[in-house]
Amino acid sequence: MSTTARNLTPIATAMALAMAGLSSAPVLAEEAQAEKSKIEAITVTATKRSQVIYEVPIAMSAFSGDDLDAQGISDITDVGKFVPNLNITGFSAGHNSSANPFIRGIGLQDHLITTDPGVSVYVDGVYLGRQVGQNWNLANIERIEVLRGPQGTLYGRNSIGGAINIITKQPDQQAVTKVSAETGTRGRIKASMFTNQAVTDELAFNFNMGFNRRGGLGEFTNLPNAEYDVGENQEFHGRMSVKYTPTDDLRLVLTADANDGEGGTRPFTVLIDEMPEGRLYKAGLRNSMVAADPYDNATSSIETATVSNKANGISLTAEYDINADFGTKFIFSKRSSEYKAGLDDDGTAIALDHYPERGEADQTSVELQLTGYLGRADFVTGLYWFNEEGSNRQSSDEASFDGGPTKLELDQETTSRAVFFNLGYDLTDDLRLTGGVRYTEDEKEASTNVFDPVGTISSSKDWDEISWEAAANYTFENGLNWYGTVQTGYQSGQYPARPYFLIGQFFGEGGFDNPNAAAAVRANNAFMASENISAINYETGFKGQLTDDFSMSVAFFNTEYEDLPYQVNVVTDSGFDTNNLIVEQTSRGIEFESTYYVTDRFTLHSSFGFMDVDVEEQNGIKPVAPLTPEWTASISPSYEFELSNNATVNTRFDISYRDSMYGEPSSDPRRMTQIDDRTTVNFDISYAPANTNWDISLYGRNIFDERYDDARLNTGDYILVIKSNDASEFGVRYRATF
Repeated sequence: MSTTARNLTPIATAMALAMAGLSSAPVLAEEAQAEKSKIEAITVTATKRSQVIYEVPIAMSAFSGDDLDAQGISDITDVGKFVPNLNITGFSAGHNSSANPFIRGIGLQDHLITTDPGVSVYVDGVYLGRQVGQNWNLANIERIEVLRGPQGTLYGRNSIGGAINIITKQPDQQAVTKVSAETGTRGRIKASMFTNQAVTDELAFNFNMGFNRRGGLGEFTNLPNAEYDVGENQEFHGRMSVKYTPTDDLRLVLTADANDGEGGTRPFTVLIDEMPEGRLYKAGLRNSMVAADPYDNATSSIETATVSNKANGISLTAEYDINADFGTKFIFSKRSSEYKAGLDDDGTAIALDHYPERGEADQTSVELQLTGYLGRADFVTGLYWFNEEGSNRQSSDEASFDGGPTKLELDQETTSRAVFFNLGYDLTDDLRLTGGVRYTEDEKEASTNVFDPVGTISSSKDWDEISWEAAANYTFENGLNWYGTVQTGYQSGQYPARPYFLIGQFFGEGGFDNPNAAAAVRANNAFMASENISAINYETGFKGQLTDDFSMSVAFFNTEYEDLPYQVNVVTDSGFDTNNLIVEQTSRGIEFESTYYVTDRFTLHSSFGFMDVDVEEQNGIKPVAPLTPEWTASISPSYEFELSNNATVNTRFDISYRDSMYGEPSSDPRRMTQIDDRTTVNFDISYAPANTNWDISLYGRNIFDERYDDARLNTGDYILVIKSNDASEFGVRYRATF
């Protein structure tokens, strides 16, 4: 089979099955007229009001908690395998708990306090400012919503690629307890418990806690006393919510959560011989000095062998129904996080480039909403305030560059204020118009010290932005919904994450030979923030339940970005040149998702995405969007068997495909940063006896042990290859409900 044919097989399969469902829709409609629909439409809150997913005029995917459980999805990274034009990687500072989502060519390749993600993540309406620690353990989940395209009106800053909403289960009056235990290969031990109980008619609570451990993929060959293996991780997590309903009109929910995780650094390897003009090669290092197995690690630095993260937060949500037509909602949240991570970038036992790192962040947010109905119109309006203080540290006592001490001190405080308004109007029973506007003010104060002779340099800047959207959706007689949307968004301006150029400026002013060199660098103050990135998205699509057996959604989009910064390295006769470009980018493509009940027992879920990203050429340099596959696809057939003793066996396969991509904004093959395509396959076979409250499952994840790269970074001195922590795993899971 040719390479092209092999690469397109998952896509062709998904599209063929999807088209088969479309072609059979009229026949199915006739046969199922009198039958009750097998498909339960998910109710979502993407527009901060409850709507059936088919009625929301944006491209989005939604997973109920039961769906996540059935697919064995336990973290956000797994979600990224089944959503079109979504790619989620984890590679920040070698950490195992970070999640880096890229939607439609927009994401974030860094994690330091001065950087902001292009895809925002929310938990129960609370924005998470940092990526490290975001790879949430998805227990006690009501649903996950993945919104694709700029979401600047209702979600504000840092959502130019999209937004991911995680909604947990609220306490209610139902008494239920669920337990789950899992054990498998690669040292998997996982256990969780969830309980929901009513104390009185007005007071209820739920609580979940869990432990999750997974063994490593390699060893620290020069650190026999390392606490963890490469890729090993373990985490404790817990969450408690209390709901108080003193009257029919007032609801209060107080939530507290915490997680504590640690493990070994993510697997990576270093290519040195491929860069003969690089600093490492000239210092005498070679590929033979790096661990022979790319999943082993040859470092002798214990400081970079262990990673850890801790996070905790509280939130209070109050909802009050003023009357039958108007209501208010208040969300207060306070969160803290800290981590320890870092990489030994040279990958050898020689202490050359080691960057152990620590970081912390504290954030507070407040949101006040007013919702209401005015005849055929409904609206959501509100005020928002967000504050974050954080820092990153690489100590010169531990970190080294080229064998000498190096340091990084980075601090930032961010304050964001916004007011927003969104209006929907039912022009007819079938035609709905919506529009919205949001005004945001951002202010940042940042400081850095990367070189003691220069000292600390501080800077501040503020921005303001108006985001807006306009949309229409029309429901046809067969239930199919058409929508058209124009929406904007922006990513706030950012300070440099690693401003080592200040050292070069110091020596450019004469260095230690000039007593005024440091003063000149501080006076020049090149530690400056960029401008906002703005985006506008034009999108149209169809979604809905065509028959009692078949539902689908298809979206066509064209998104234009302005003032998008790219750092592009190009190959020259003397090595590499770094070009800092501010460009325009256009992302256009198509996305398709469907659910097809082939029979009462056979169900087929599929997704498909294609995207073409065109980045403006400047000075003869043509960047590409990093970590952005052109093709994405998934297909998930499931079948239910009923045995003679009335027990049921549910079988499911999940096949996910991600096309090849580049680890940096350059497609030059001489940069050697292309990441190969990958196809991963999972299965789950569960057995549930009749009239019992438990089931047991056999599962397999990445059953063909597809090993792939999460990222490839060419520094000019070496190529850093971040390996995925994904590997084959087989095990048994037990679940019971009381």
